[in-house]
Amino acid sequence: MLKGGEWVVQGVYVREITPKWVAEATGGRLHPGGRPVFDLVWDSREAGAGPLFVALRGKRTHGRLFVEEALAQGAHLILSDQPGRATVEVDRPEEALIRLGSRLRALFSGPVVAVGGSSGKTTTKEAIAQGLGLAAPPGNQNTAPPLARFFLRLDPKAKGAVVELGIDRIGEMAELMEMTRPHLSVLTALGEEHLEAFKDLKTVIREETVLLKAPSSLVYEGAARLLGAPKGLTTYGFQEASFLGRELELFPTKSRFRYRGLRVEIPYPGLGPALAGLAALAAAEVLGFPPQEVAERLSHLSLPPGRMERIEKDGVVFVNDAYNANPLSMRAGLLWLSRQPGRKWAVLGEMRELGPAAERLHLEVAEEALKLGLSPLFLGPFARVQARLGGAYAESLEEAVAWLKARVRPGDLVYLKASRAVGLERILELWDAF
Repeated sequence: MLKGGEWVVQGVYVREITPKWVAEATGGRLHPGGRPVFDLVWDSREAGAGPLFVALRGKRTHGRLFVEEALAQGAHLILSDQPGRATVEVDRPEEALIRLGSRLRALFSGPVVAVGGSSGKTTTKEAIAQGLGLAAPPGNQNTAPPLARFFLRLDPKAKGAVVELGIDRIGEMAELMEMTRPHLSVLTALGEEHLEAFKDLKTVIREETVLLKAPSSLVYEGAARLLGAPKGLTTYGFQEASFLGRELELFPTKSRFRYRGLRVEIPYPGLGPALAGLAALAAAEVLGFPPQEVAERLSHLSLPPGRMERIEKDGVVFVNDAYNANPLSMRAGLLWLSRQPGRKWAVLGEMRELGPAAERLHLEVAEEALKLGLSPLFLGPFARVQARLGGAYAESLEEAVAWLKARVRPGDLVYLKASRAVGLERILELWDAF
């Protein structure tokens, strides 16, 4: 028993859990002064009224330094590796958070789908959630803290849930699988990512494929080929797959294909959104949802900003795909761009977290762009060396805007791609200022 309560406020489900329940779930020692909580935060500035504040180690500092601030902001309970008032004391808050998330996950009896992979996770998660009408965390909230929060706030009457599992260190996928215990996993793609931690593609594959320990799984056919297409693997894709999409058409503003006699239209361009829609239809069949209804919902798919987002300025069409980037997603975007009609421009920024292989991988992307007949504008620490192969480079976003302004004209297509930290989408903000 939670020994707390649950209620609905303006249509939103709220669960309350007691300090004793948190202590039992985490295996911690309960210090007096705590009150029941109905939310979970890990940033003291977001404590508000009534949450559990989890004091985690960050890249620059430790959450234990902000415990008093969290309490002053309104936190009812603290999860920390140090004793204190209103505190559940544990040896390692990171491990305790996994245990807490796992106990909260156990309160939900509906089907859970987990989406992982090197690229396309959020788009696929959104397609499955919206297509099947399932609950899901917003955006790319794909690490342990927001996932634990999601399960705390998940209505037990929901017909299912979809979570995205993002990893950037060895062992993290195993932790997230322990917490989320999905009935069905979806592996979107495999490629170089987070090489500062994983070092090489072999390690990426080993870590990402922990996802396949779920009772059922769906694997994008491209990832299956990289795995050697082992027998018994259930795949989705547009070439040779268990769940096969046919007659794929990639237009400047949308994607379209056929699936089991259904005509499916996705209101976003590019292979990624089309594959996400196909994954949703495959997941629907595995879980027993009517594919016709899923196809209809997919025609109204709405993705977070920065994912093949079409924006028109002064007659110039921008496709903002700059939420994230690694070599795999960069190549997919360039291939889509090369197949579009008319005049087109690629603005390519840095792909982060590639470690010692970064320069080589940036050069390989530049070579791929040139093979496809594109002449990109490069930005970032490798831009000059990339431009030696062909294309041009800019020292800043302002310089990039000026370069584009001098060349593009109404009707042109401009594709923006880089890692999120680069802020390449600021080109759209600067455009109006020039």
